[in-house]
Amino acid sequence: MTSQLVTPNTHLNLHKFTTKQYQLMYESGVFAEGDRYELINGEIREMSPIGIKHAVCVARTTRYVQIKLGDRAFVWAQNPILLSDYSQPQPDVAILKWRDDFYASALPTPDDILLIIEVADSTIAYDRDVKNPLYAANGIPEMWLFDVNQQIIEGYSQPSKLGYKRMQRYERGDNLAINAFPEVIFNWESLF
Repeated sequence: MTSQLVTPNTHLNLHKFTTKQYQLMYESGVFAEGDRYELINGEIREMSPIGIKHAVCVARTTRYVQIKLGDRAFVWAQNPILLSDYSQPQPDVAILKWRDDFYASALPTPDDILLIIEVADSTIAYDRDVKNPLYAANGIPEMWLFDVNQQIIEGYSQPSKLGYKRMQRYERGDNLAINAFPEVIFNWESLF
């Protein structure tokens, strides 16, 4: 008796969700209250729980940036942005162009976004390898990635379809400026 090795069909068709389908799921109650998901390249991804180091860094950064920028920009914390028909991520902080309606008429799009800040304790690889290239490919002019474990800020700029062309590391004692507001200086210690 001979046996044949049966190999499963390794080519599976995946359904990519659009942002409209994702919104309809949310509005119809598919997701439970408090669930944290984001749509990345048509895939619904569960977001990691927020740890204390992450929460404190986001709160400190949000407050400090708002104080420094005042009414020059709008600080959008842990809210969704619309990058394309297939991507609606929820960055930790987005610095947006000012709008009097507080973006009530539509989610911010790449044309509205001046800077994205992602804070990572357990998600550094995901933020660097998945979200960073997504932001660059969609023309987000600048991204800061806070590594709360290593206490490092990586600043990315000059977006292209293949990723950001420029990266700079910031450590204790360094100063940073948002490209859109080069005259406004942030010191590392105030952000961490």
